[in-house]
Amino acid sequence: MTDAKPWLESYDDGVPPTLAPYPNRTLVDYLCDTAVERPEHAAILFKGTRITYAELDRLSDRFAAALGALGAAPGDCLALMLPNCPQFLIAQFGAWKAGLTVLPLNPTYTAAELEAPLAETGARFVLTLTPFYGRVTAIQPRTAVRTIIATNIKEYLPPVMRLLFTLAKEKSGGHRITPASGDQWFAEMLAGQPDPPPGRRPSPDDPAIVLLSGGTTGTPKGVLGAHHAFVQAGLQLHAWHRSILVDWQDVVMLPLPLFHVYANVGVLSLAVISHAPLAIVPDPRDTHDLLKTITRVRPAFFTGVPTLFIVMLNHPDVLHGRVDFRSIKICFSGAAPLMAEPRTRFEALTGGRIVEGYSLTEAMMACTVNPVHGTNKNGSVGLPLPDVEVRIFDVETGQDTLPADEVGEIAIRAPQLMLGFWHQPAESAAVLLDHDGERWLHTGDLGYLDREGYLFIVDRKKDLIKTSGYQVWPREIEEAIAAHPAVAEVGVAGISDPVRGETVKAWVVLRPGQTLTLEELRTFCKQRLAPYKVPTQLELRESLPKTMVGKVLRRALVAGKA
Repeated sequence: MTDAKPWLESYDDGVPPTLAPYPNRTLVDYLCDTAVERPEHAAILFKGTRITYAELDRLSDRFAAALGALGAAPGDCLALMLPNCPQFLIAQFGAWKAGLTVLPLNPTYTAAELEAPLAETGARFVLTLTPFYGRVTAIQPRTAVRTIIATNIKEYLPPVMRLLFTLAKEKSGGHRITPASGDQWFAEMLAGQPDPPPGRRPSPDDPAIVLLSGGTTGTPKGVLGAHHAFVQAGLQLHAWHRSILVDWQDVVMLPLPLFHVYANVGVLSLAVISHAPLAIVPDPRDTHDLLKTITRVRPAFFTGVPTLFIVMLNHPDVLHGRVDFRSIKICFSGAAPLMAEPRTRFEALTGGRIVEGYSLTEAMMACTVNPVHGTNKNGSVGLPLPDVEVRIFDVETGQDTLPADEVGEIAIRAPQLMLGFWHQPAESAAVLLDHDGERWLHTGDLGYLDREGYLFIVDRKKDLIKTSGYQVWPREIEEAIAAHPAVAEVGVAGISDPVRGETVKAWVVLRPGQTLTLEELRTFCKQRLAPYKVPTQLELRESLPKTMVGKVLRRALVAGKA
């Protein structure tokens, strides 16, 4: 399978094998050109507010000029500590127009978690939502941060909602602050000057973004991506979905956080390239607001993770048929496997299709995705997109390519792979390896390609359980347990055992009103798994610890930290 690309035979009609040569453009070019071609076309939809392409272009120009007035120079870094809101996109495009690199940060990070990425990137400017301002000031002396820019979530709320927020939530939610001398208000920066001349347009090869990732080695690090990665990823996704999505017309809905590669490089790029209004949701855990937004904006494209689909399906308004999902044509699910039952229920409600996919931050959305119209194989994360290649390498040698159906380490080749880990050349060299004169990303994930080129994920190398000399993949056991009618969610990991070395433990969240004992679980698993794979321990929980994009934190379960 070294030279063959068997997945091409399973592409939907009209999806090309390659999109090369890619245009010499960036997302800034797409934004500016759309603002001229159709200035009143909606770019952002946010809780009833509509921001046009002309407004987004003008406001980002203003922010670029304001950054310049603060002394920002090309090559500097702007950190964004924001939920999904218009300020995030205005600032990101504005920073790019000023020649800056953007560092999106998880707004739930503690001060201690913020310090390392801010210090390591040398970020001089931070844009933060007001409730998080104190966290940034607490660690500012130990970083290069010179100016903190504050913004209030109410700035882009509709007038009535803004008034209600001011009266009922602003003070109690920590949204009222007094910035220190030298710090700035985002709104005042935008309003404090007449419209400047257009900002610069970055080069496709310029650095654009630093995204935080656990990395293929499990240690947090910054992943540096170039501007061309956004365009290449966006065009690949556009080619994959263009048979079902209508440019300029269909709404793309984004409830997932923009600090993650899935949303920022994948969904944002798809929306800008297809000129789709992008409906953003600040907190996907607010299920009522999420469902209300679906009703308001009528999205055609919805992005989610398994947890999000499950929570929506169990909401009382959905259970009683009070939410209309029929505008949704296609859903993209990633980050973790989606079980058959919620997939079937959601597809029945929408009349559309859920396609699962796979990528990782280091790949800058070089994806595998199941076909929109063709065969979706159970358990598969799909086919490589145009210009994305996948190989399976022997885990021991790291060099030998394995044939179809054999499990090994997944490696990806694509034009948009990360430039490398931020200032960590040794770490970069350990995962970006040369094979046949091409650069491949070794993912640290284990899986196999079948004979038709569909990719199946087995597990992470570091999550492998070794019990009594056998190798056990947690994901296989999780899928078996998830089939039990009493189980809502499950996480599986290995724990230390004096006899076996490791033994299998399952942490289970039950459906409301259900019960399950360890013996019942064992009996169920014995019908589906070899004896050494059957859990020897069971812990029932009300919830499982997860990342912001829905991955179960197995290490947190083992450590008992959640």
